[in-house]
Amino acid sequence: MARLFGTDGVRGTANVELTAELALDLSVAAAHVLGEAGALKSGRPFAIVGRDPRASGEFLEAAVVAGLASAGIDVTLVDVVPTPAVAFLVDELNADLGVMISASHNPMQDNGIKFFSRGGVKLDDYLEDAIEARMGEHWERPYGDRVGRVRPDGQAVRKYIDHLTGSLAGARLDGLRVVLDCANGAASRTAVDAFTELGAEVTAIHNAPDGININDGCGSTHMESLVEKVRQTGADLGIALDGDADRCLAVDHEGDIVDGDKILAILAIALKEQHRLHADTLVATVMSNLGLINAMREHGIRVDQTKVGDRYVLESMNANGFALGGEQSGHVIINDYANTGDGTLTGLHLAARMVATGKTLRELASVMTVLPQALINVRGVDKLRAGIDNDVNQAVSAAAQRLGDSGRVLLRPSGTEPVVRVMVEAETQELADSIAGELADVVKHRLAL
Repeated sequence: MARLFGTDGVRGTANVELTAELALDLSVAAAHVLGEAGALKSGRPFAIVGRDPRASGEFLEAAVVAGLASAGIDVTLVDVVPTPAVAFLVDELNADLGVMISASHNPMQDNGIKFFSRGGVKLDDYLEDAIEARMGEHWERPYGDRVGRVRPDGQAVRKYIDHLTGSLAGARLDGLRVVLDCANGAASRTAVDAFTELGAEVTAIHNAPDGININDGCGSTHMESLVEKVRQTGADLGIALDGDADRCLAVDHEGDIVDGDKILAILAIALKEQHRLHADTLVATVMSNLGLINAMREHGIRVDQTKVGDRYVLESMNANGFALGGEQSGHVIINDYANTGDGTLTGLHLAARMVATGKTLRELASVMTVLPQALINVRGVDKLRAGIDNDVNQAVSAAAQRLGDSGRVLLRPSGTEPVVRVMVEAETQELADSIAGELADVVKHRLAL
């Protein structure tokens, strides 16, 4: 049986794989596991529960709240907020547990459930496994005054916005012309308010969520309309968020996309100049472009590479005290201010760097030269055999030797889909495409179901 938890919580098509019954059972099991692990305080533990604006989030929120309250946990509802807002509020309000109902950048019909433990950090794998193992078990139910109470917090959004604006320590964005693509998602209010309160001239697009239109042709996975709007308005900067606003991609004044790797490079150099980049180290994943590694080396910055997933980036950051980490997809963690990727926070600090240096985003991003990359998703294969098949391993080794120091090969089973990803970087796009195609053929032949 496949593991219920993926790289970023539990996800599935809402009301098909991810049902109200599953959400309730999951919440009860989480309450029990975290309680027995000492993660919940004695007396009256309480949880923060938020969601993105998907229609299915309404019934899933009700199920999650029912599960937690029935297990004796008080619940504070913060309504529609970004995922990083829930993480922040868990820490800020000293909550024992946080739950975010969102499928991030996925289509509207999907949804997901993410858990945060005390301090606003994602759960370790062993806790997720323990929760999964405890689902559906018989348990002694509290009753009377021992059941959890449920109350809304009308000030939660304001606390989060103040946190965002306060992270710039008095810096302002006055006069900076910014286009914000809010993906019709959870940050449709908070991102616009934060940038506006700091003095930016904001043009907001896709900021009218109706429960159905989240990520629909917009946001960080569909940046065409943002590129067009930046060019049309003559803006200095475009920021693309995703549905739950835990990632940020950018567009420069000429309409070129600045991905997560380039954003990391810009922020890493800024932090090093301020003597705030601990051990002169940036944390990135194995999917980051080799150009990032090369650019950081030229600036005396080491790159610690982890498995794919911002949770693994954060694990390395917490274990070693590193200040900055993230992914090419736009998950960026600035450890002084957040325990998870925060797209609005990232966008604010990127904009502040532009103001502080007087440089355009295009100039700042030129610090990194992206190596041509080919990525092929091979479907209809047994992804669990990707690392153990001898012929596949030999093909990967031969490709790596052929590229030498001028490129690299990565073969990785997806954490969320029945897919093996073949990624090749090389000096030319033609070479990258050629080697990736050859490897994909080997994978498809050797690992066919």
